[in-house]
Amino acid sequence: MDKSSLFSIGEVSKMFHLSAGSLRHYEALGILAPEYVDPQTNYRYYSARQFEILNTVRYLRALDMHLPQIADFLKNRDIDVIEEKLLMQKHRVMQKKKELENVEKKIDNRLCQIRDAQSSELDVIKLSLEPPCRLIIIKNSTRLKSLEAIETSVSRISESEDEPVVFLGKVGFGISEENISNGIFDRYDCVFLVIEDEDNYSGEAENLPEALCVSVRFCGVHNDAAQRYEQLTEYMKKNGLRAAGFSREITLVDYGMTNDTKKFVTEIKIPVVPKDWFEKNFKNFSNYLLTK
Repeated sequence: MDKSSLFSIGEVSKMFHLSAGSLRHYEALGILAPEYVDPQTNYRYYSARQFEILNTVRYLRALDMHLPQIADFLKNRDIDVIEEKLLMQKHRVMQKKKELENVEKKIDNRLCQIRDAQSSELDVIKLSLEPPCRLIIIKNSTRLKSLEAIETSVSRISESEDEPVVFLGKVGFGISEENISNGIFDRYDCVFLVIEDEDNYSGEAENLPEALCVSVRFCGVHNDAAQRYEQLTEYMKKNGLRAAGFSREITLVDYGMTNDTKKFVTEIKIPVVPKDWFEKNFKNFSNYLLTK
């Protein structure tokens, strides 16, 4: 065969910015077979009439269309077919765009959290109104004496999820309202995970309302928390407050981000109400029952 008007696989690769491996893959998928294969050397050659197909493939790949879809179109070339393929691809792109926007929001959340942790005012007790939040809660009673014990509790949260939802700064531990009131700070009653709007979580979660909280941040991890609970409860006593829910203790920065222990930051928040709130609301509830 006269090969003077043909192009070698190397020449075609260079012209169309494709690897020789890609051209062989196209051949295997039935997208583009060589015009001629030398029976002695097994070298592949292409003709100029095949360039239109290569340009079509490159264009559709630039639209991120999958090769099997391209192969199907080339076997059934028709205006209705290409319109259907493009509409399907547009839907895929829109879905991918939405997923990437969620990823961007997650990255922004982590960046804000890291920057906030780095600028923390440590060992200062504050009273603040915390916004509503959504939590996955595993209730148990555990003494966290080792990293293994912590990781075992945390791993239970996402064991049924395909998409990872566990990340440093979202996982926390809580001490019950009763144990806080009784000064028992060496035992956690629950493990929780903060679920953000961008998280694709299909399991059960609990929505917590806006809450008034006393909080403190300190340099350390969960094993260093007991002293801070004592300081928080002392503050609550002096200011006529009492616990109104389990504590929310989250390590914002630890070995997951840095080996420098001086940069570790853990935060404890305890929902509170004035001590007389319970008495007033109990009276109101009693009066309500008497009217029934």
